[in-house]
Amino acid sequence: MKIRPLHDRVIVKRLEEERTTAAGIVIPDTAAEKPMRGEVLAVGKGKVLENGQTRALDVRVGDKVLFGKYSGTEVKMDGQEIVVMREEDIMAVLEG
Repeated sequence: MKIRPLHDRVIVKRLEEERTTAAGIVIPDTAAEKPMRGEVLAVGKGKVLENGQTRALDVRVGDKVLFGKYSGTEVKMDGQEIVVMREEDIMAVLEG
């Protein structure tokens, strides 16, 4: 199923975090926190301004982003968990 976000919404897939510490201790799934990094899968057309114009979004499909722990709404589509959030919930684009 394809999903197309509206306006200034972004679809993000969470990236898996490391399950072992620097000392080699394995962190079980029950103790691990949800990752706050993700990859942008889809973006909306842009934010509609008060004057009726549309401002394009700064993030693009494929960008690796950093977002808040409780940002967005989690949705399960085709067995995959995705997060639907507004562009303003994204704190940074990870480069390099």
